[in-house]
Amino acid sequence: MLSLVTMEILLRSKCFQRLAVPGSMRVLHKDYRTVVTPQNFSNYESMKKDFKLEIPEYFNFAKDVLDQWTHMEKAGKKPSNPAFWWVSGNGEEVRWSFEELGSLSRKFASILTEACALQRGDRVIVILPRIPEWWLANVACLRTGTVLIPGTTQLTQKDILYRLQSSKAKCIITNEVVAPAVDAVASKCENLHSKLIVSQNPREGWGDLKEMMKQATDNHTCVATKHDEIMAIYFTSGTTGSPKMTAHTHSSFGLGLSVNGRFWLDLTPSDVMWNTSDTGWAKSAWSSVFSPWIQGACVFAHRLPQFEPTCILQTLSKFPITVFCSVPTVYRMLVQNDMTSCKFRSLKHCVSAGEPIGPDVTEQWKRRTGLDIYEGYGQTETVLICGNFKGMKIKPGSMGKPSPAFDVKILDANGNVLPPGQEGDIGLQVLPKRPFGLFTHYVDNPTKTASTLRGNFYITGDRGYVDEDGYFWFVARSDDVILSSGYRIGPFEVESVLAEHPAVAESAVVSSPDPIRGEVVKAFIVLNPNYQSHGQEQLKEEIQEHVKKTTAPYKYPRKVEFVQELPKTISGKIKRNELRKKEWETV
Repeated sequence: MLSLVTMEILLRSKCFQRLAVPGSMRVLHKDYRTVVTPQNFSNYESMKKDFKLEIPEYFNFAKDVLDQWTHMEKAGKKPSNPAFWWVSGNGEEVRWSFEELGSLSRKFASILTEACALQRGDRVIVILPRIPEWWLANVACLRTGTVLIPGTTQLTQKDILYRLQSSKAKCIITNEVVAPAVDAVASKCENLHSKLIVSQNPREGWGDLKEMMKQATDNHTCVATKHDEIMAIYFTSGTTGSPKMTAHTHSSFGLGLSVNGRFWLDLTPSDVMWNTSDTGWAKSAWSSVFSPWIQGACVFAHRLPQFEPTCILQTLSKFPITVFCSVPTVYRMLVQNDMTSCKFRSLKHCVSAGEPIGPDVTEQWKRRTGLDIYEGYGQTETVLICGNFKGMKIKPGSMGKPSPAFDVKILDANGNVLPPGQEGDIGLQVLPKRPFGLFTHYVDNPTKTASTLRGNFYITGDRGYVDEDGYFWFVARSDDVILSSGYRIGPFEVESVLAEHPAVAESAVVSSPDPIRGEVVKAFIVLNPNYQSHGQEQLKEEIQEHVKKTTAPYKYPRKVEFVQELPKTISGKIKRNELRKKEWETV
């Protein structure tokens, strides 16, 4: 077990130093953008070649990373950046040093251990918005060896019941908005025995966290967790079927996300990192907890009770944020705003993940800010799989090259590696040696876990291809691919072209039955407000012609339906399976 109690021991620590060391043929892409010099590595080739990460028998992120930054901080060995910086949007701010984060999280850990009587391995559901207590809950679970299960505040009563029963959670931590839904189902959850509320007002049957924190001691001793113990469970967004419980260990995220922090985000202790992800999803673990704190960077957070593009732009202008991460939808909405008065004086690196981002958005952002968007690709089950890294040529629309964490291949149905340009399943080699940045299993679902393996590879469930330069390109989720007249068509490539038309605010492309072609492309389109009064038949023809002229004509949507909104999961992903089911259920 790592025991670093002085600065000299810290600087010699191997673990701490490890975290801070440097079907159809496709048209192959040639275009690329300029190169930006990285802070933490010299170039992509050396990054892939030199990266090694030994996994210790015992590892706990709170003790072996966060507490060590506290030692660095006390010794004056890191910049004066706070560890955590939160703003409410109404003038309220919270700033914690690593030392303060440590003290407060130990108090929280004492509450979990003493008042809630939780033991190592017990499961804790945390459903909180972007408030400081969410971050404290994350670290407190690490310190106690309890298993964190985050959830979005958008969960319904039915969702909460499903998660409580499926996870067998013994404790839930939430706010006054979600608490009534918990109380309505708690009697059906036999394992639930502790409820903590973050609120200005007490609630019967709930522990008042704010008051309990005032009385709690910070004299908590961190549990000595083994690297392969379950650290957290993330419910997938459930685009197909019920959400699955994805289990991660203390090392798979606690050490594995060093790949994200050091290489993709390119963070240093001088950086201020803002990730806008909802607290209910694994992307918050990626970029709001582990990746920045591995690098000693400041985690910036905004309450963002409602998404307002102007609020995002004002925040980027007002605060010294150096690295910004958000989903493509946010970037798409930002570039639709007037950005002429925005001055992002500190911003130097922008990244995106969660869904593919179209070249139209990246080009507009580049024109308006002078900055590229470095797209990354990963899953709830993984750390970064592929990414565009500083020092690399960026090919707009590509998700970049494999991260140092994985050996990524394009595979056929039999697990054979396909050559460049040929579409197949995106797979990660897991045998003979399993990568450290991969989930362990789907909890209580061995059949689903086994189904992800094909020979020596983990199958991501996504389709793609690799070009002659080693860049990977996303095509679609495996079950989203459209087969029409012998052609394989990915929804994303059609949706990307649709997004370039000024009338299109958002779109979803699925297969639709056709008596001659078997199936054809159908586009469900949400119009921009200033086009909603236009004649729909003429607009439909214009959009179809736009797609024909911009991409291969066989991809154009032969069917178009204008809708007010698209069905989405609570994480904001489009439920194409729902639209596809409606198209096919009458056949």
